[in-house]
Amino acid sequence: MSPSVLFRRARFRLAAHELRQLPDDTGAEVAFAGRSNAGKSSALNRICDQVGLARTSKTPGRTQQLVVFDLDGDRRLIDLPGYGYAKVPTSLRDHWRELIDAYLGGRQSLRGVVLIMDSRHPLKDFDRLMLQYCRDIGLPCHVLMTKVDKLSRGDAASTLLATRKEMGLLCPGATIQAFSSLDKIGIDEARRAIYAWLADDASPGEAHTAS
Repeated sequence: MSPSVLFRRARFRLAAHELRQLPDDTGAEVAFAGRSNAGKSSALNRICDQVGLARTSKTPGRTQQLVVFDLDGDRRLIDLPGYGYAKVPTSLRDHWRELIDAYLGGRQSLRGVVLIMDSRHPLKDFDRLMLQYCRDIGLPCHVLMTKVDKLSRGDAASTLLATRKEMGLLCPGATIQAFSSLDKIGIDEARRAIYAWLADDASPGEAHTAS
């Protein structure tokens, strides 16, 4: 099955407020993480070629739970809560952080993280923390530098180069690409990166281990 066919099969399964509400920790899943308003939902929709799969909103912080999308069999995509929206109550932000930390550190079926990063504002505090966290637990990370349609071609290229260089210090082995949901830039490249993780033959528990 090709990557595009697999991702077009994505279907909403559930939204979990607690880890215990997630599907059984078997098979393989890939998580999408990013700051609020970085374009995470739009990227997920474009990769899956489904306009309304992940709910998009002009109000940052709309995604407040771990949203599970089934692909086929035991393969899933997980949309993590958008992080960093100031108008969200502190108690809810703290809950999101604890939920994300517990999920990333304890989910054995997790094969990798797709980190959504706004090309106009790369490597914010959350982005750095996520890269360092992936490094520390040995979890693969692929960065989508979104909204490159908002930059000139030269600015997009230089931003990508500078961000890749700094990423190498934060999380050696992490990969990055240019991406635009609006102009359909980097869609196939992103699909191939995610598909490679989902097709990984590593058994649950071997996909990532704490260093």
